[in-house]
This record gives sequence, C-alpha cells and structure tokens, in this order.
Amino acid sequence: MGFFGTKKDVPPPHPRREPRFDLPVTPEAIAGVFDKCADFNRRTLYLNNDPSRQVEMMYIAGQVRNERACDYVLRPLTQNEALSACPDMDAAFDLMAKGGLYSLSVQTRDTADQVIFDLIDGSVALFFPGKAKVLTLSAGTEEKRSVSDPENEPDVKGARDSFVESLRTNTSLVRRRFRAPELKVEEQIVGRQSLTPVDVLYVEGIADPSLAEQVKARLEKIDIDALLMTGSLEQYITEESRTAFPLTVYTERPDRFAVGLAEGRVGVLVDGIPMGWLFPATLDSFFRTGQDRTDSWAVAAALSVLRYVCMLITLFLPGLYAAAVLFHPELIPVKLSLSIIAAKADVPFSTLTEVLVMLLAFEVLQEAGLRLPSSIGQTVSILGGLVVGSAAVEAKLVSPAVLVVVAIAGIAGYTAPSQDFAGALRIWRFILSIAGGVLGLAGLALGGAVLIYRLARMETFGVAYLTPFASNAGKQREGHTVLREPLPKVKTRPDYLNTKNRRNQG
Repeated sequence: MGFFGTKKDVPPPHPRREPRFDLPVTPEAIAGVFDKCADFNRRTLYLNNDPSRQVEMMYIAGQVRNERACDYVLRPLTQNEALSACPDMDAAFDLMAKGGLYSLSVQTRDTADQVIFDLIDGSVALFFPGKAKVLTLSAGTEEKRSVSDPENEPDVKGARDSFVESLRTNTSLVRRRFRAPELKVEEQIVGRQSLTPVDVLYVEGIADPSLAEQVKARLEKIDIDALLMTGSLEQYITEESRTAFPLTVYTERPDRFAVGLAEGRVGVLVDGIPMGWLFPATLDSFFRTGQDRTDSWAVAAALSVLRYVCMLITLFLPGLYAAAVLFHPELIPVKLSLSIIAAKADVPFSTLTEVLVMLLAFEVLQEAGLRLPSSIGQTVSILGGLVVGSAAVEAKLVSPAVLVVVAIAGIAGYTAPSQDFAGALRIWRFILSIAGGVLGLAGLALGGAVLIYRLARMETFGVAYLTPFASNAGKQREGHTVLREPLPKVKTRPDYLNTKNRRNQG
C-alpha cells in the first residue's frame, strides 16, 4: 500500500466505442437515446400547414434559444411559400439545406453520432420521412456571464476585461487584440463524457511549429471521462507530476495571453474555464505581471528585483532564524541576541518548534480565510491574528521574534504573482525550516541545493524550468531577466522559444 494508493492494482482498460451510438438515423432511434431526459423535446410539423408533408423536429430545451428556433425554423417551415411549391419532400429538403430556413449554420448529417452531438450543442434537428439524412440548424443560446474586470490580476493601466466561461467569447477577446490572420485556432475534443472543446492558439510564422505539435499531441493523449476543472488539464499535459511547483502558466487576462502569443508561446483555452494557459512555463513566467509592460522600465525592474528577493526571504528566513538561534548565535548581534534570550526565558518550547507551529498556524488561518465566505473569512482572519499574535506572545507560548520572522516570511510570499508558485514556496519553507533547525546552516545549504537540483532537472516542452538562469543549450533569454530593459531596446524574441521569426520590432 503506497502513499498514493495500492500500486499493484492495474486499472482495467478504458472502453472506447467508435461510433458512440451505432443506430439508424431515425426519429425513434434518436429519441431513444434521450429517453428519461426531461429537457428533450420532439414535435411533428406540417410544411405550410399541409398534413401530407410532415417533418419531425427535435431539440433540447435550454440548449436552444426559443426566439431563434421560432424565427429561424418554425416560421419559415409554416410560412415559406417556396416550400409549398416544391414537388416532393426531396426538393423541400434540398431547398432547406441551401437557404430555405433562416439559420447561419445548416448541416446535413447521416450518422446518429453527428445528430446527437449537434442536439447537445444547441441545434434543431429536422427529420424527413423516408430520408436517410437529417438537417441540423444552429439555434443555440448564448447565455453566459458578461465580461467583467479581472479579479486576480488587477492592473492600474491595463485592460478591464477578463476571460469568461464561453470558449467563443474568449477566442474573440484574443482576436480583438491580435488581428493578424496568422493567429491559428485549432480545436480538439477532450473527455469521453464531457466532450469539452479545447482550442490551441498560436501565431503561424512566429511560434515554433514543433511546440504547437507537442501541445496538440499531449492534448490528444488525455484520455479521461471529463475535462471540467483546471487540474484535469494542468496535471495531464505536463511531463513532471511529482513536484509542488506549477508547470503551467495561466492567466485570466486576454491582453497578457495575447502578449504570450506574440512572444512565440502556444496558448490553450478550454470551454467552461475562465482562463487561458501559455506554454512553455519557465521560472520567470511566474514572476511577471501585466504591469511590467505598462510601468516604466526602472519601476518594472525594481519590482522584479523585489519579487525575487521576497522569494528568497519567504523560503529561507524561518530556517535561517532557527539555524542562527540554535547553532550559530555568533551570527546575531549581541543586543538582539540578549533580547531574544530574554524573550525566550519563559517559553517552554524549542525555537524549531516555535517556528513550525507558527508557520502551521499561519497556513491554517490562510486556508480558513479562503474557504469561508468573505464576510466570515475576514472575521476569522482578524480573530485568528489576535489569538495567534498578541495572545500567544502574552501567554508565553511563542517569542515575539519568532512571530515577527514568520509574519515577514508570510507577507513576502504574497508578492509572488502566481498563487500556485507561492503554494510551492510555502511547502519548501517548511522543509528548509526543518533542515535549518536540525543541521544549522549546513542543513539550510543542503536543502537549498536539493531545491535547486530539483528545479534544474525539470523541463517544460523542452525548455529548462530555471530560465532565465539556465542556459537552454546556450540560448539565453534577452531583454527580460531579473532586470527589465526599456522596451525599445528589446529587438528580439526569447531565443529559447525557437521562434521562426525572432525580430519583434524595427
């Protein structure tokens, strides 16, 4: 029995049926598929009120917009004089397929799978007696959440729109910013039961073709029942699964998504998920924000340095404090050392225990604040801060220095733009704190070496994860490392992306 379950159990093969429904294309067969479905509707229509000319109409309520079905299908069927002039039903079928009905998208289907999936997607199906083919007309509803301000990635001088749950709305948001016809949008269906549309976006002539093929190939290999959550994509499309660090960069901002495409990255949009992914993901991707391009180069460079410094603080400060107090007191100034000794005189726990308990309490408070409703979460955070902070110090359960160190480390972790990356830093903060508290500076250095070794071994789509600090076979990143250069001086795209056209400006 392993930590992740019984390793010896081999799951049975996943059943794959092609075609999904091996049925004749008849009204009775299609209606049988939707048996016990309250939203399935079927009715018989007369062409121009002629009982001798009957048509079976099927649709799924909620998927079809009633006004469109009435105006685009029902009204022409009952009031189009050209249909009554047709000598037979075959002629009427051809007339409807070529524009007799007022629908932008008209498809002629000859398999049950095609008809069933068109119904689910919001089409109206028309069955003609004695006809082996079916007409499906798009009349789907476009009910969706309106485009709103980005909540998790605010930008003072940036755009005010964000991705929504509608895939076509998201692709249109990208098209409005990237108007070049070279922007390609290729669609795949992922999930045997959910049948989720997934779009792969890249700029032909800029993005590396092999990178786009890799992304599409990995999407094709995702063999699951449902692609409904972000983790279903992130954990299946990446190479490395046993790591806390994220290997995918996501954003809810269409402008940042378009910038990534212009750099030569490949993007992925999933229907039902209000965000987009950019590949490959590198270390610097998790420390960049949209503000880096809207602020002046000096401000952006200073903020970039601040984020990297805060990353080191949140990782190493608790462990460094524990190592200094327990093993290397000579590193602490004399006055500060005397103050720490006086504060710890009545504390019954060791320094390492204090650090770990305070780090754990900090995580508990953060998790409670995230999971509760906003009004209750704020109350819990305030009460928890008072109890864990001043009350714990007054009760002599922890020393004030430990409280300050943990608070600084926790606040420094919030400067990371990516919350997934910040979560990985919190896990390694515990590991490095234990290493520093047990082995001193040697343990802290050893833990840091293990962390760097782990990160150095990781790649995303053939690109080193530690970019821009990794060489990538001699291909360095130009223009944007830790310090950002003025944009007019950044003449080329990142070399490690192997773009077909490296020049991005004159």
